[in-house]
Amino acid sequence: MVRIERVLAPNPGPFTGPGTNTWVVSVEGEAIVIDPGPRISSHERAITEMLTGQRTVAVVVTHGHEDHAPLANSLAAGLSVPTYGYGPAPDFDPDVRLVEGSEIKVGGKALQVLSTPGHSDDHLCFRLDRVLFSGDHIIGGSSVMVEDLGSYLDSLRKLAPLDLERIYPGHGEEIAEPKKTIDWYIAHRLRRETEILAAMAAGASSVAEIVEVVYAEVDSSLHPLAAVSVAAHLRKLEEAGPE
Repeated sequence: MVRIERVLAPNPGPFTGPGTNTWVVSVEGEAIVIDPGPRISSHERAITEMLTGQRTVAVVVTHGHEDHAPLANSLAAGLSVPTYGYGPAPDFDPDVRLVEGSEIKVGGKALQVLSTPGHSDDHLCFRLDRVLFSGDHIIGGSSVMVEDLGSYLDSLRKLAPLDLERIYPGHGEEIAEPKKTIDWYIAHRLRRETEILAAMAAGASSVAEIVEVVYAEVDSSLHPLAAVSVAAHLRKLEEAGPE
């Protein structure tokens, strides 16, 4: 039997929503922790309490951003288990480096590693049976900041054919319609591309000016993230042209 439980990190904000979702995945008495989040002592205690009575086997990180990875090494040291991730980040250094096709065993099941760059170069998703732990590749209730749009669209299209029944994201609520959500994410990015081209045709000549036009209805506190995505769109348009 698989049990999936969330420990919500107390780091709410405009970039993190309600906070970072740490997922504790339990299978037949063994457990793994996915995305332990930032170094907050109360959050570390909450994760540890969730693990009581189980044999923890791994601490796993989807990507090295500061709201997902920094607690991983200290939490794993306290639990005497290895950390797993793509590679070193400013506040994270995995014991085991993961690539496409790697597996992490828990309770006789295999957590499968999917390389999904785009939000960040080091981003991974993890599949267990028909559920996906999506980190910041897909989140609940919103789109995400994108660093490399071409890679991001490729990663979304890689996930689209998978037979999934649920997505457990790095922020927001569980996603009950994976296929519909992935299709929306792809359509959203292509729509943004069209809007950016229209803004440029109307005279917008810088990332900041494009953000002001395309993201006019978005809270201005999120415009710095929008600027990263717009820059990614512009690089993709320059390298590959519009879709």
